[in-house]
Amino acid sequence: QVRLVESGGGLVQAGGSLRLSCAASGNIFRINTMAWYRQAPGKERELVAGITRGGSTNYADSVKGRFTISRDNAKNMVYLQMNSLKPEDTAVYYCNADELSYEFQQGNYWGQGTQVTVSS
Repeated sequence: QVRLVESGGGLVQAGGSLRLSCAASGNIFRINTMAWYRQAPGKERELVAGITRGGSTNYADSVKGRFTISRDNAKNMVYLQMNSLKPEDTAVYYCNADELSYEFQQGNYWGQGTQVTVSS
C-alpha cells in the first residue's frame, strides 16, 4: 500500500506562484508514472501534468508554459511549480502515482488533495 500526501496549496493572487509537493510513503518497490490532477467545483477531475520515472513530461494545454512538473526518485516525491496563476486554476489538486510492488503487482494511488485558490 502506498500513501500520498500533498502539501503547498493555499490562497494566492492572480499572477502569483505556488509550489505543490507530494510525498509517497509505504512499502514501495518502485514508483513509475506520477501525475497531478485537479478538480474544480462542478467539473470533472482533469490531468494537469504527468512525469515518467525517466523524466518525460506531459501537460494540459491550459498550463503549458506556466506549470512545471518534476520529481525526485530517491525521495519518492513529485512537485508542481505553478507560475502566472489564473483564477481558473482554482481547484483541489491531487497527486497520483503508479506503483510496482515487491510482488510485481501494479497499483494506482491518490492523495487526499490540496486546495489552490487564485484570487482575481
